[in-house]
Amino acid sequence: MFGLLLALHFFLSIQVTENKILVTQLPMLVANNNAVNLSCKYTYDLFSKEFRASLYKGVDSAMEVCVVSGNYSHQLQFHSNTGFHCDGKLSNETVTFSLWNLYVNQTDIYFCKIEVMYPPPYLDNEKSNGTIIHVKEKNNCSGPQLIEYSKPFWALTVASGILAFYGLLVTVALFAYWMKNKNNRLLQSDYMNMTPRRPGPTRKHYQPYAPARDFAAYRS
Repeated sequence: MFGLLLALHFFLSIQVTENKILVTQLPMLVANNNAVNLSCKYTYDLFSKEFRASLYKGVDSAMEVCVVSGNYSHQLQFHSNTGFHCDGKLSNETVTFSLWNLYVNQTDIYFCKIEVMYPPPYLDNEKSNGTIIHVKEKNNCSGPQLIEYSKPFWALTVASGILAFYGLLVTVALFAYWMKNKNNRLLQSDYMNMTPRRPGPTRKHYQPYAPARDFAAYRS
């Protein structure tokens, strides 16, 4: 009796294990250039199965971000939720979700889910540990943020250039005015120290005063 129960338990455990789909995800990914590829590996062969693979955001998996559905042998259909851009590719036991144009506030933990719709029975996976996707701030030289910051910079540069130009003009004008006044003062103060000359062919210079000795001789 005990051996029969042990065999039944072993059989049931194998059946339960076969009906479980385990998911393997990387613990963390960094979204470089606001894009990331998240691969979800399943312990289940999806070949010739009709399935639905989903990506959920948040600890409670409240938001469905991206869905891929269809059959492995047919064209797959991708659908992304509002605010997300999603695409993906499929291999035999892996679904890779490609996300782009992510924002910083979309940094969160993401969970993969797989559902096998056909053939019966319906199967889905146990919840995995999830993947934390860290979205860095966008650093794009042509982005709107840089353009917004560059507008005041260029306006300040142009204003500084105009002020410098007018300052140079004023400086040149003041310098020219100062030089003109200086030349006028020099012309007004410049004179020729010419003494009157006596008429006659000898053109002797007029002595403004005579020495005392000569003056006495002249009187005698």
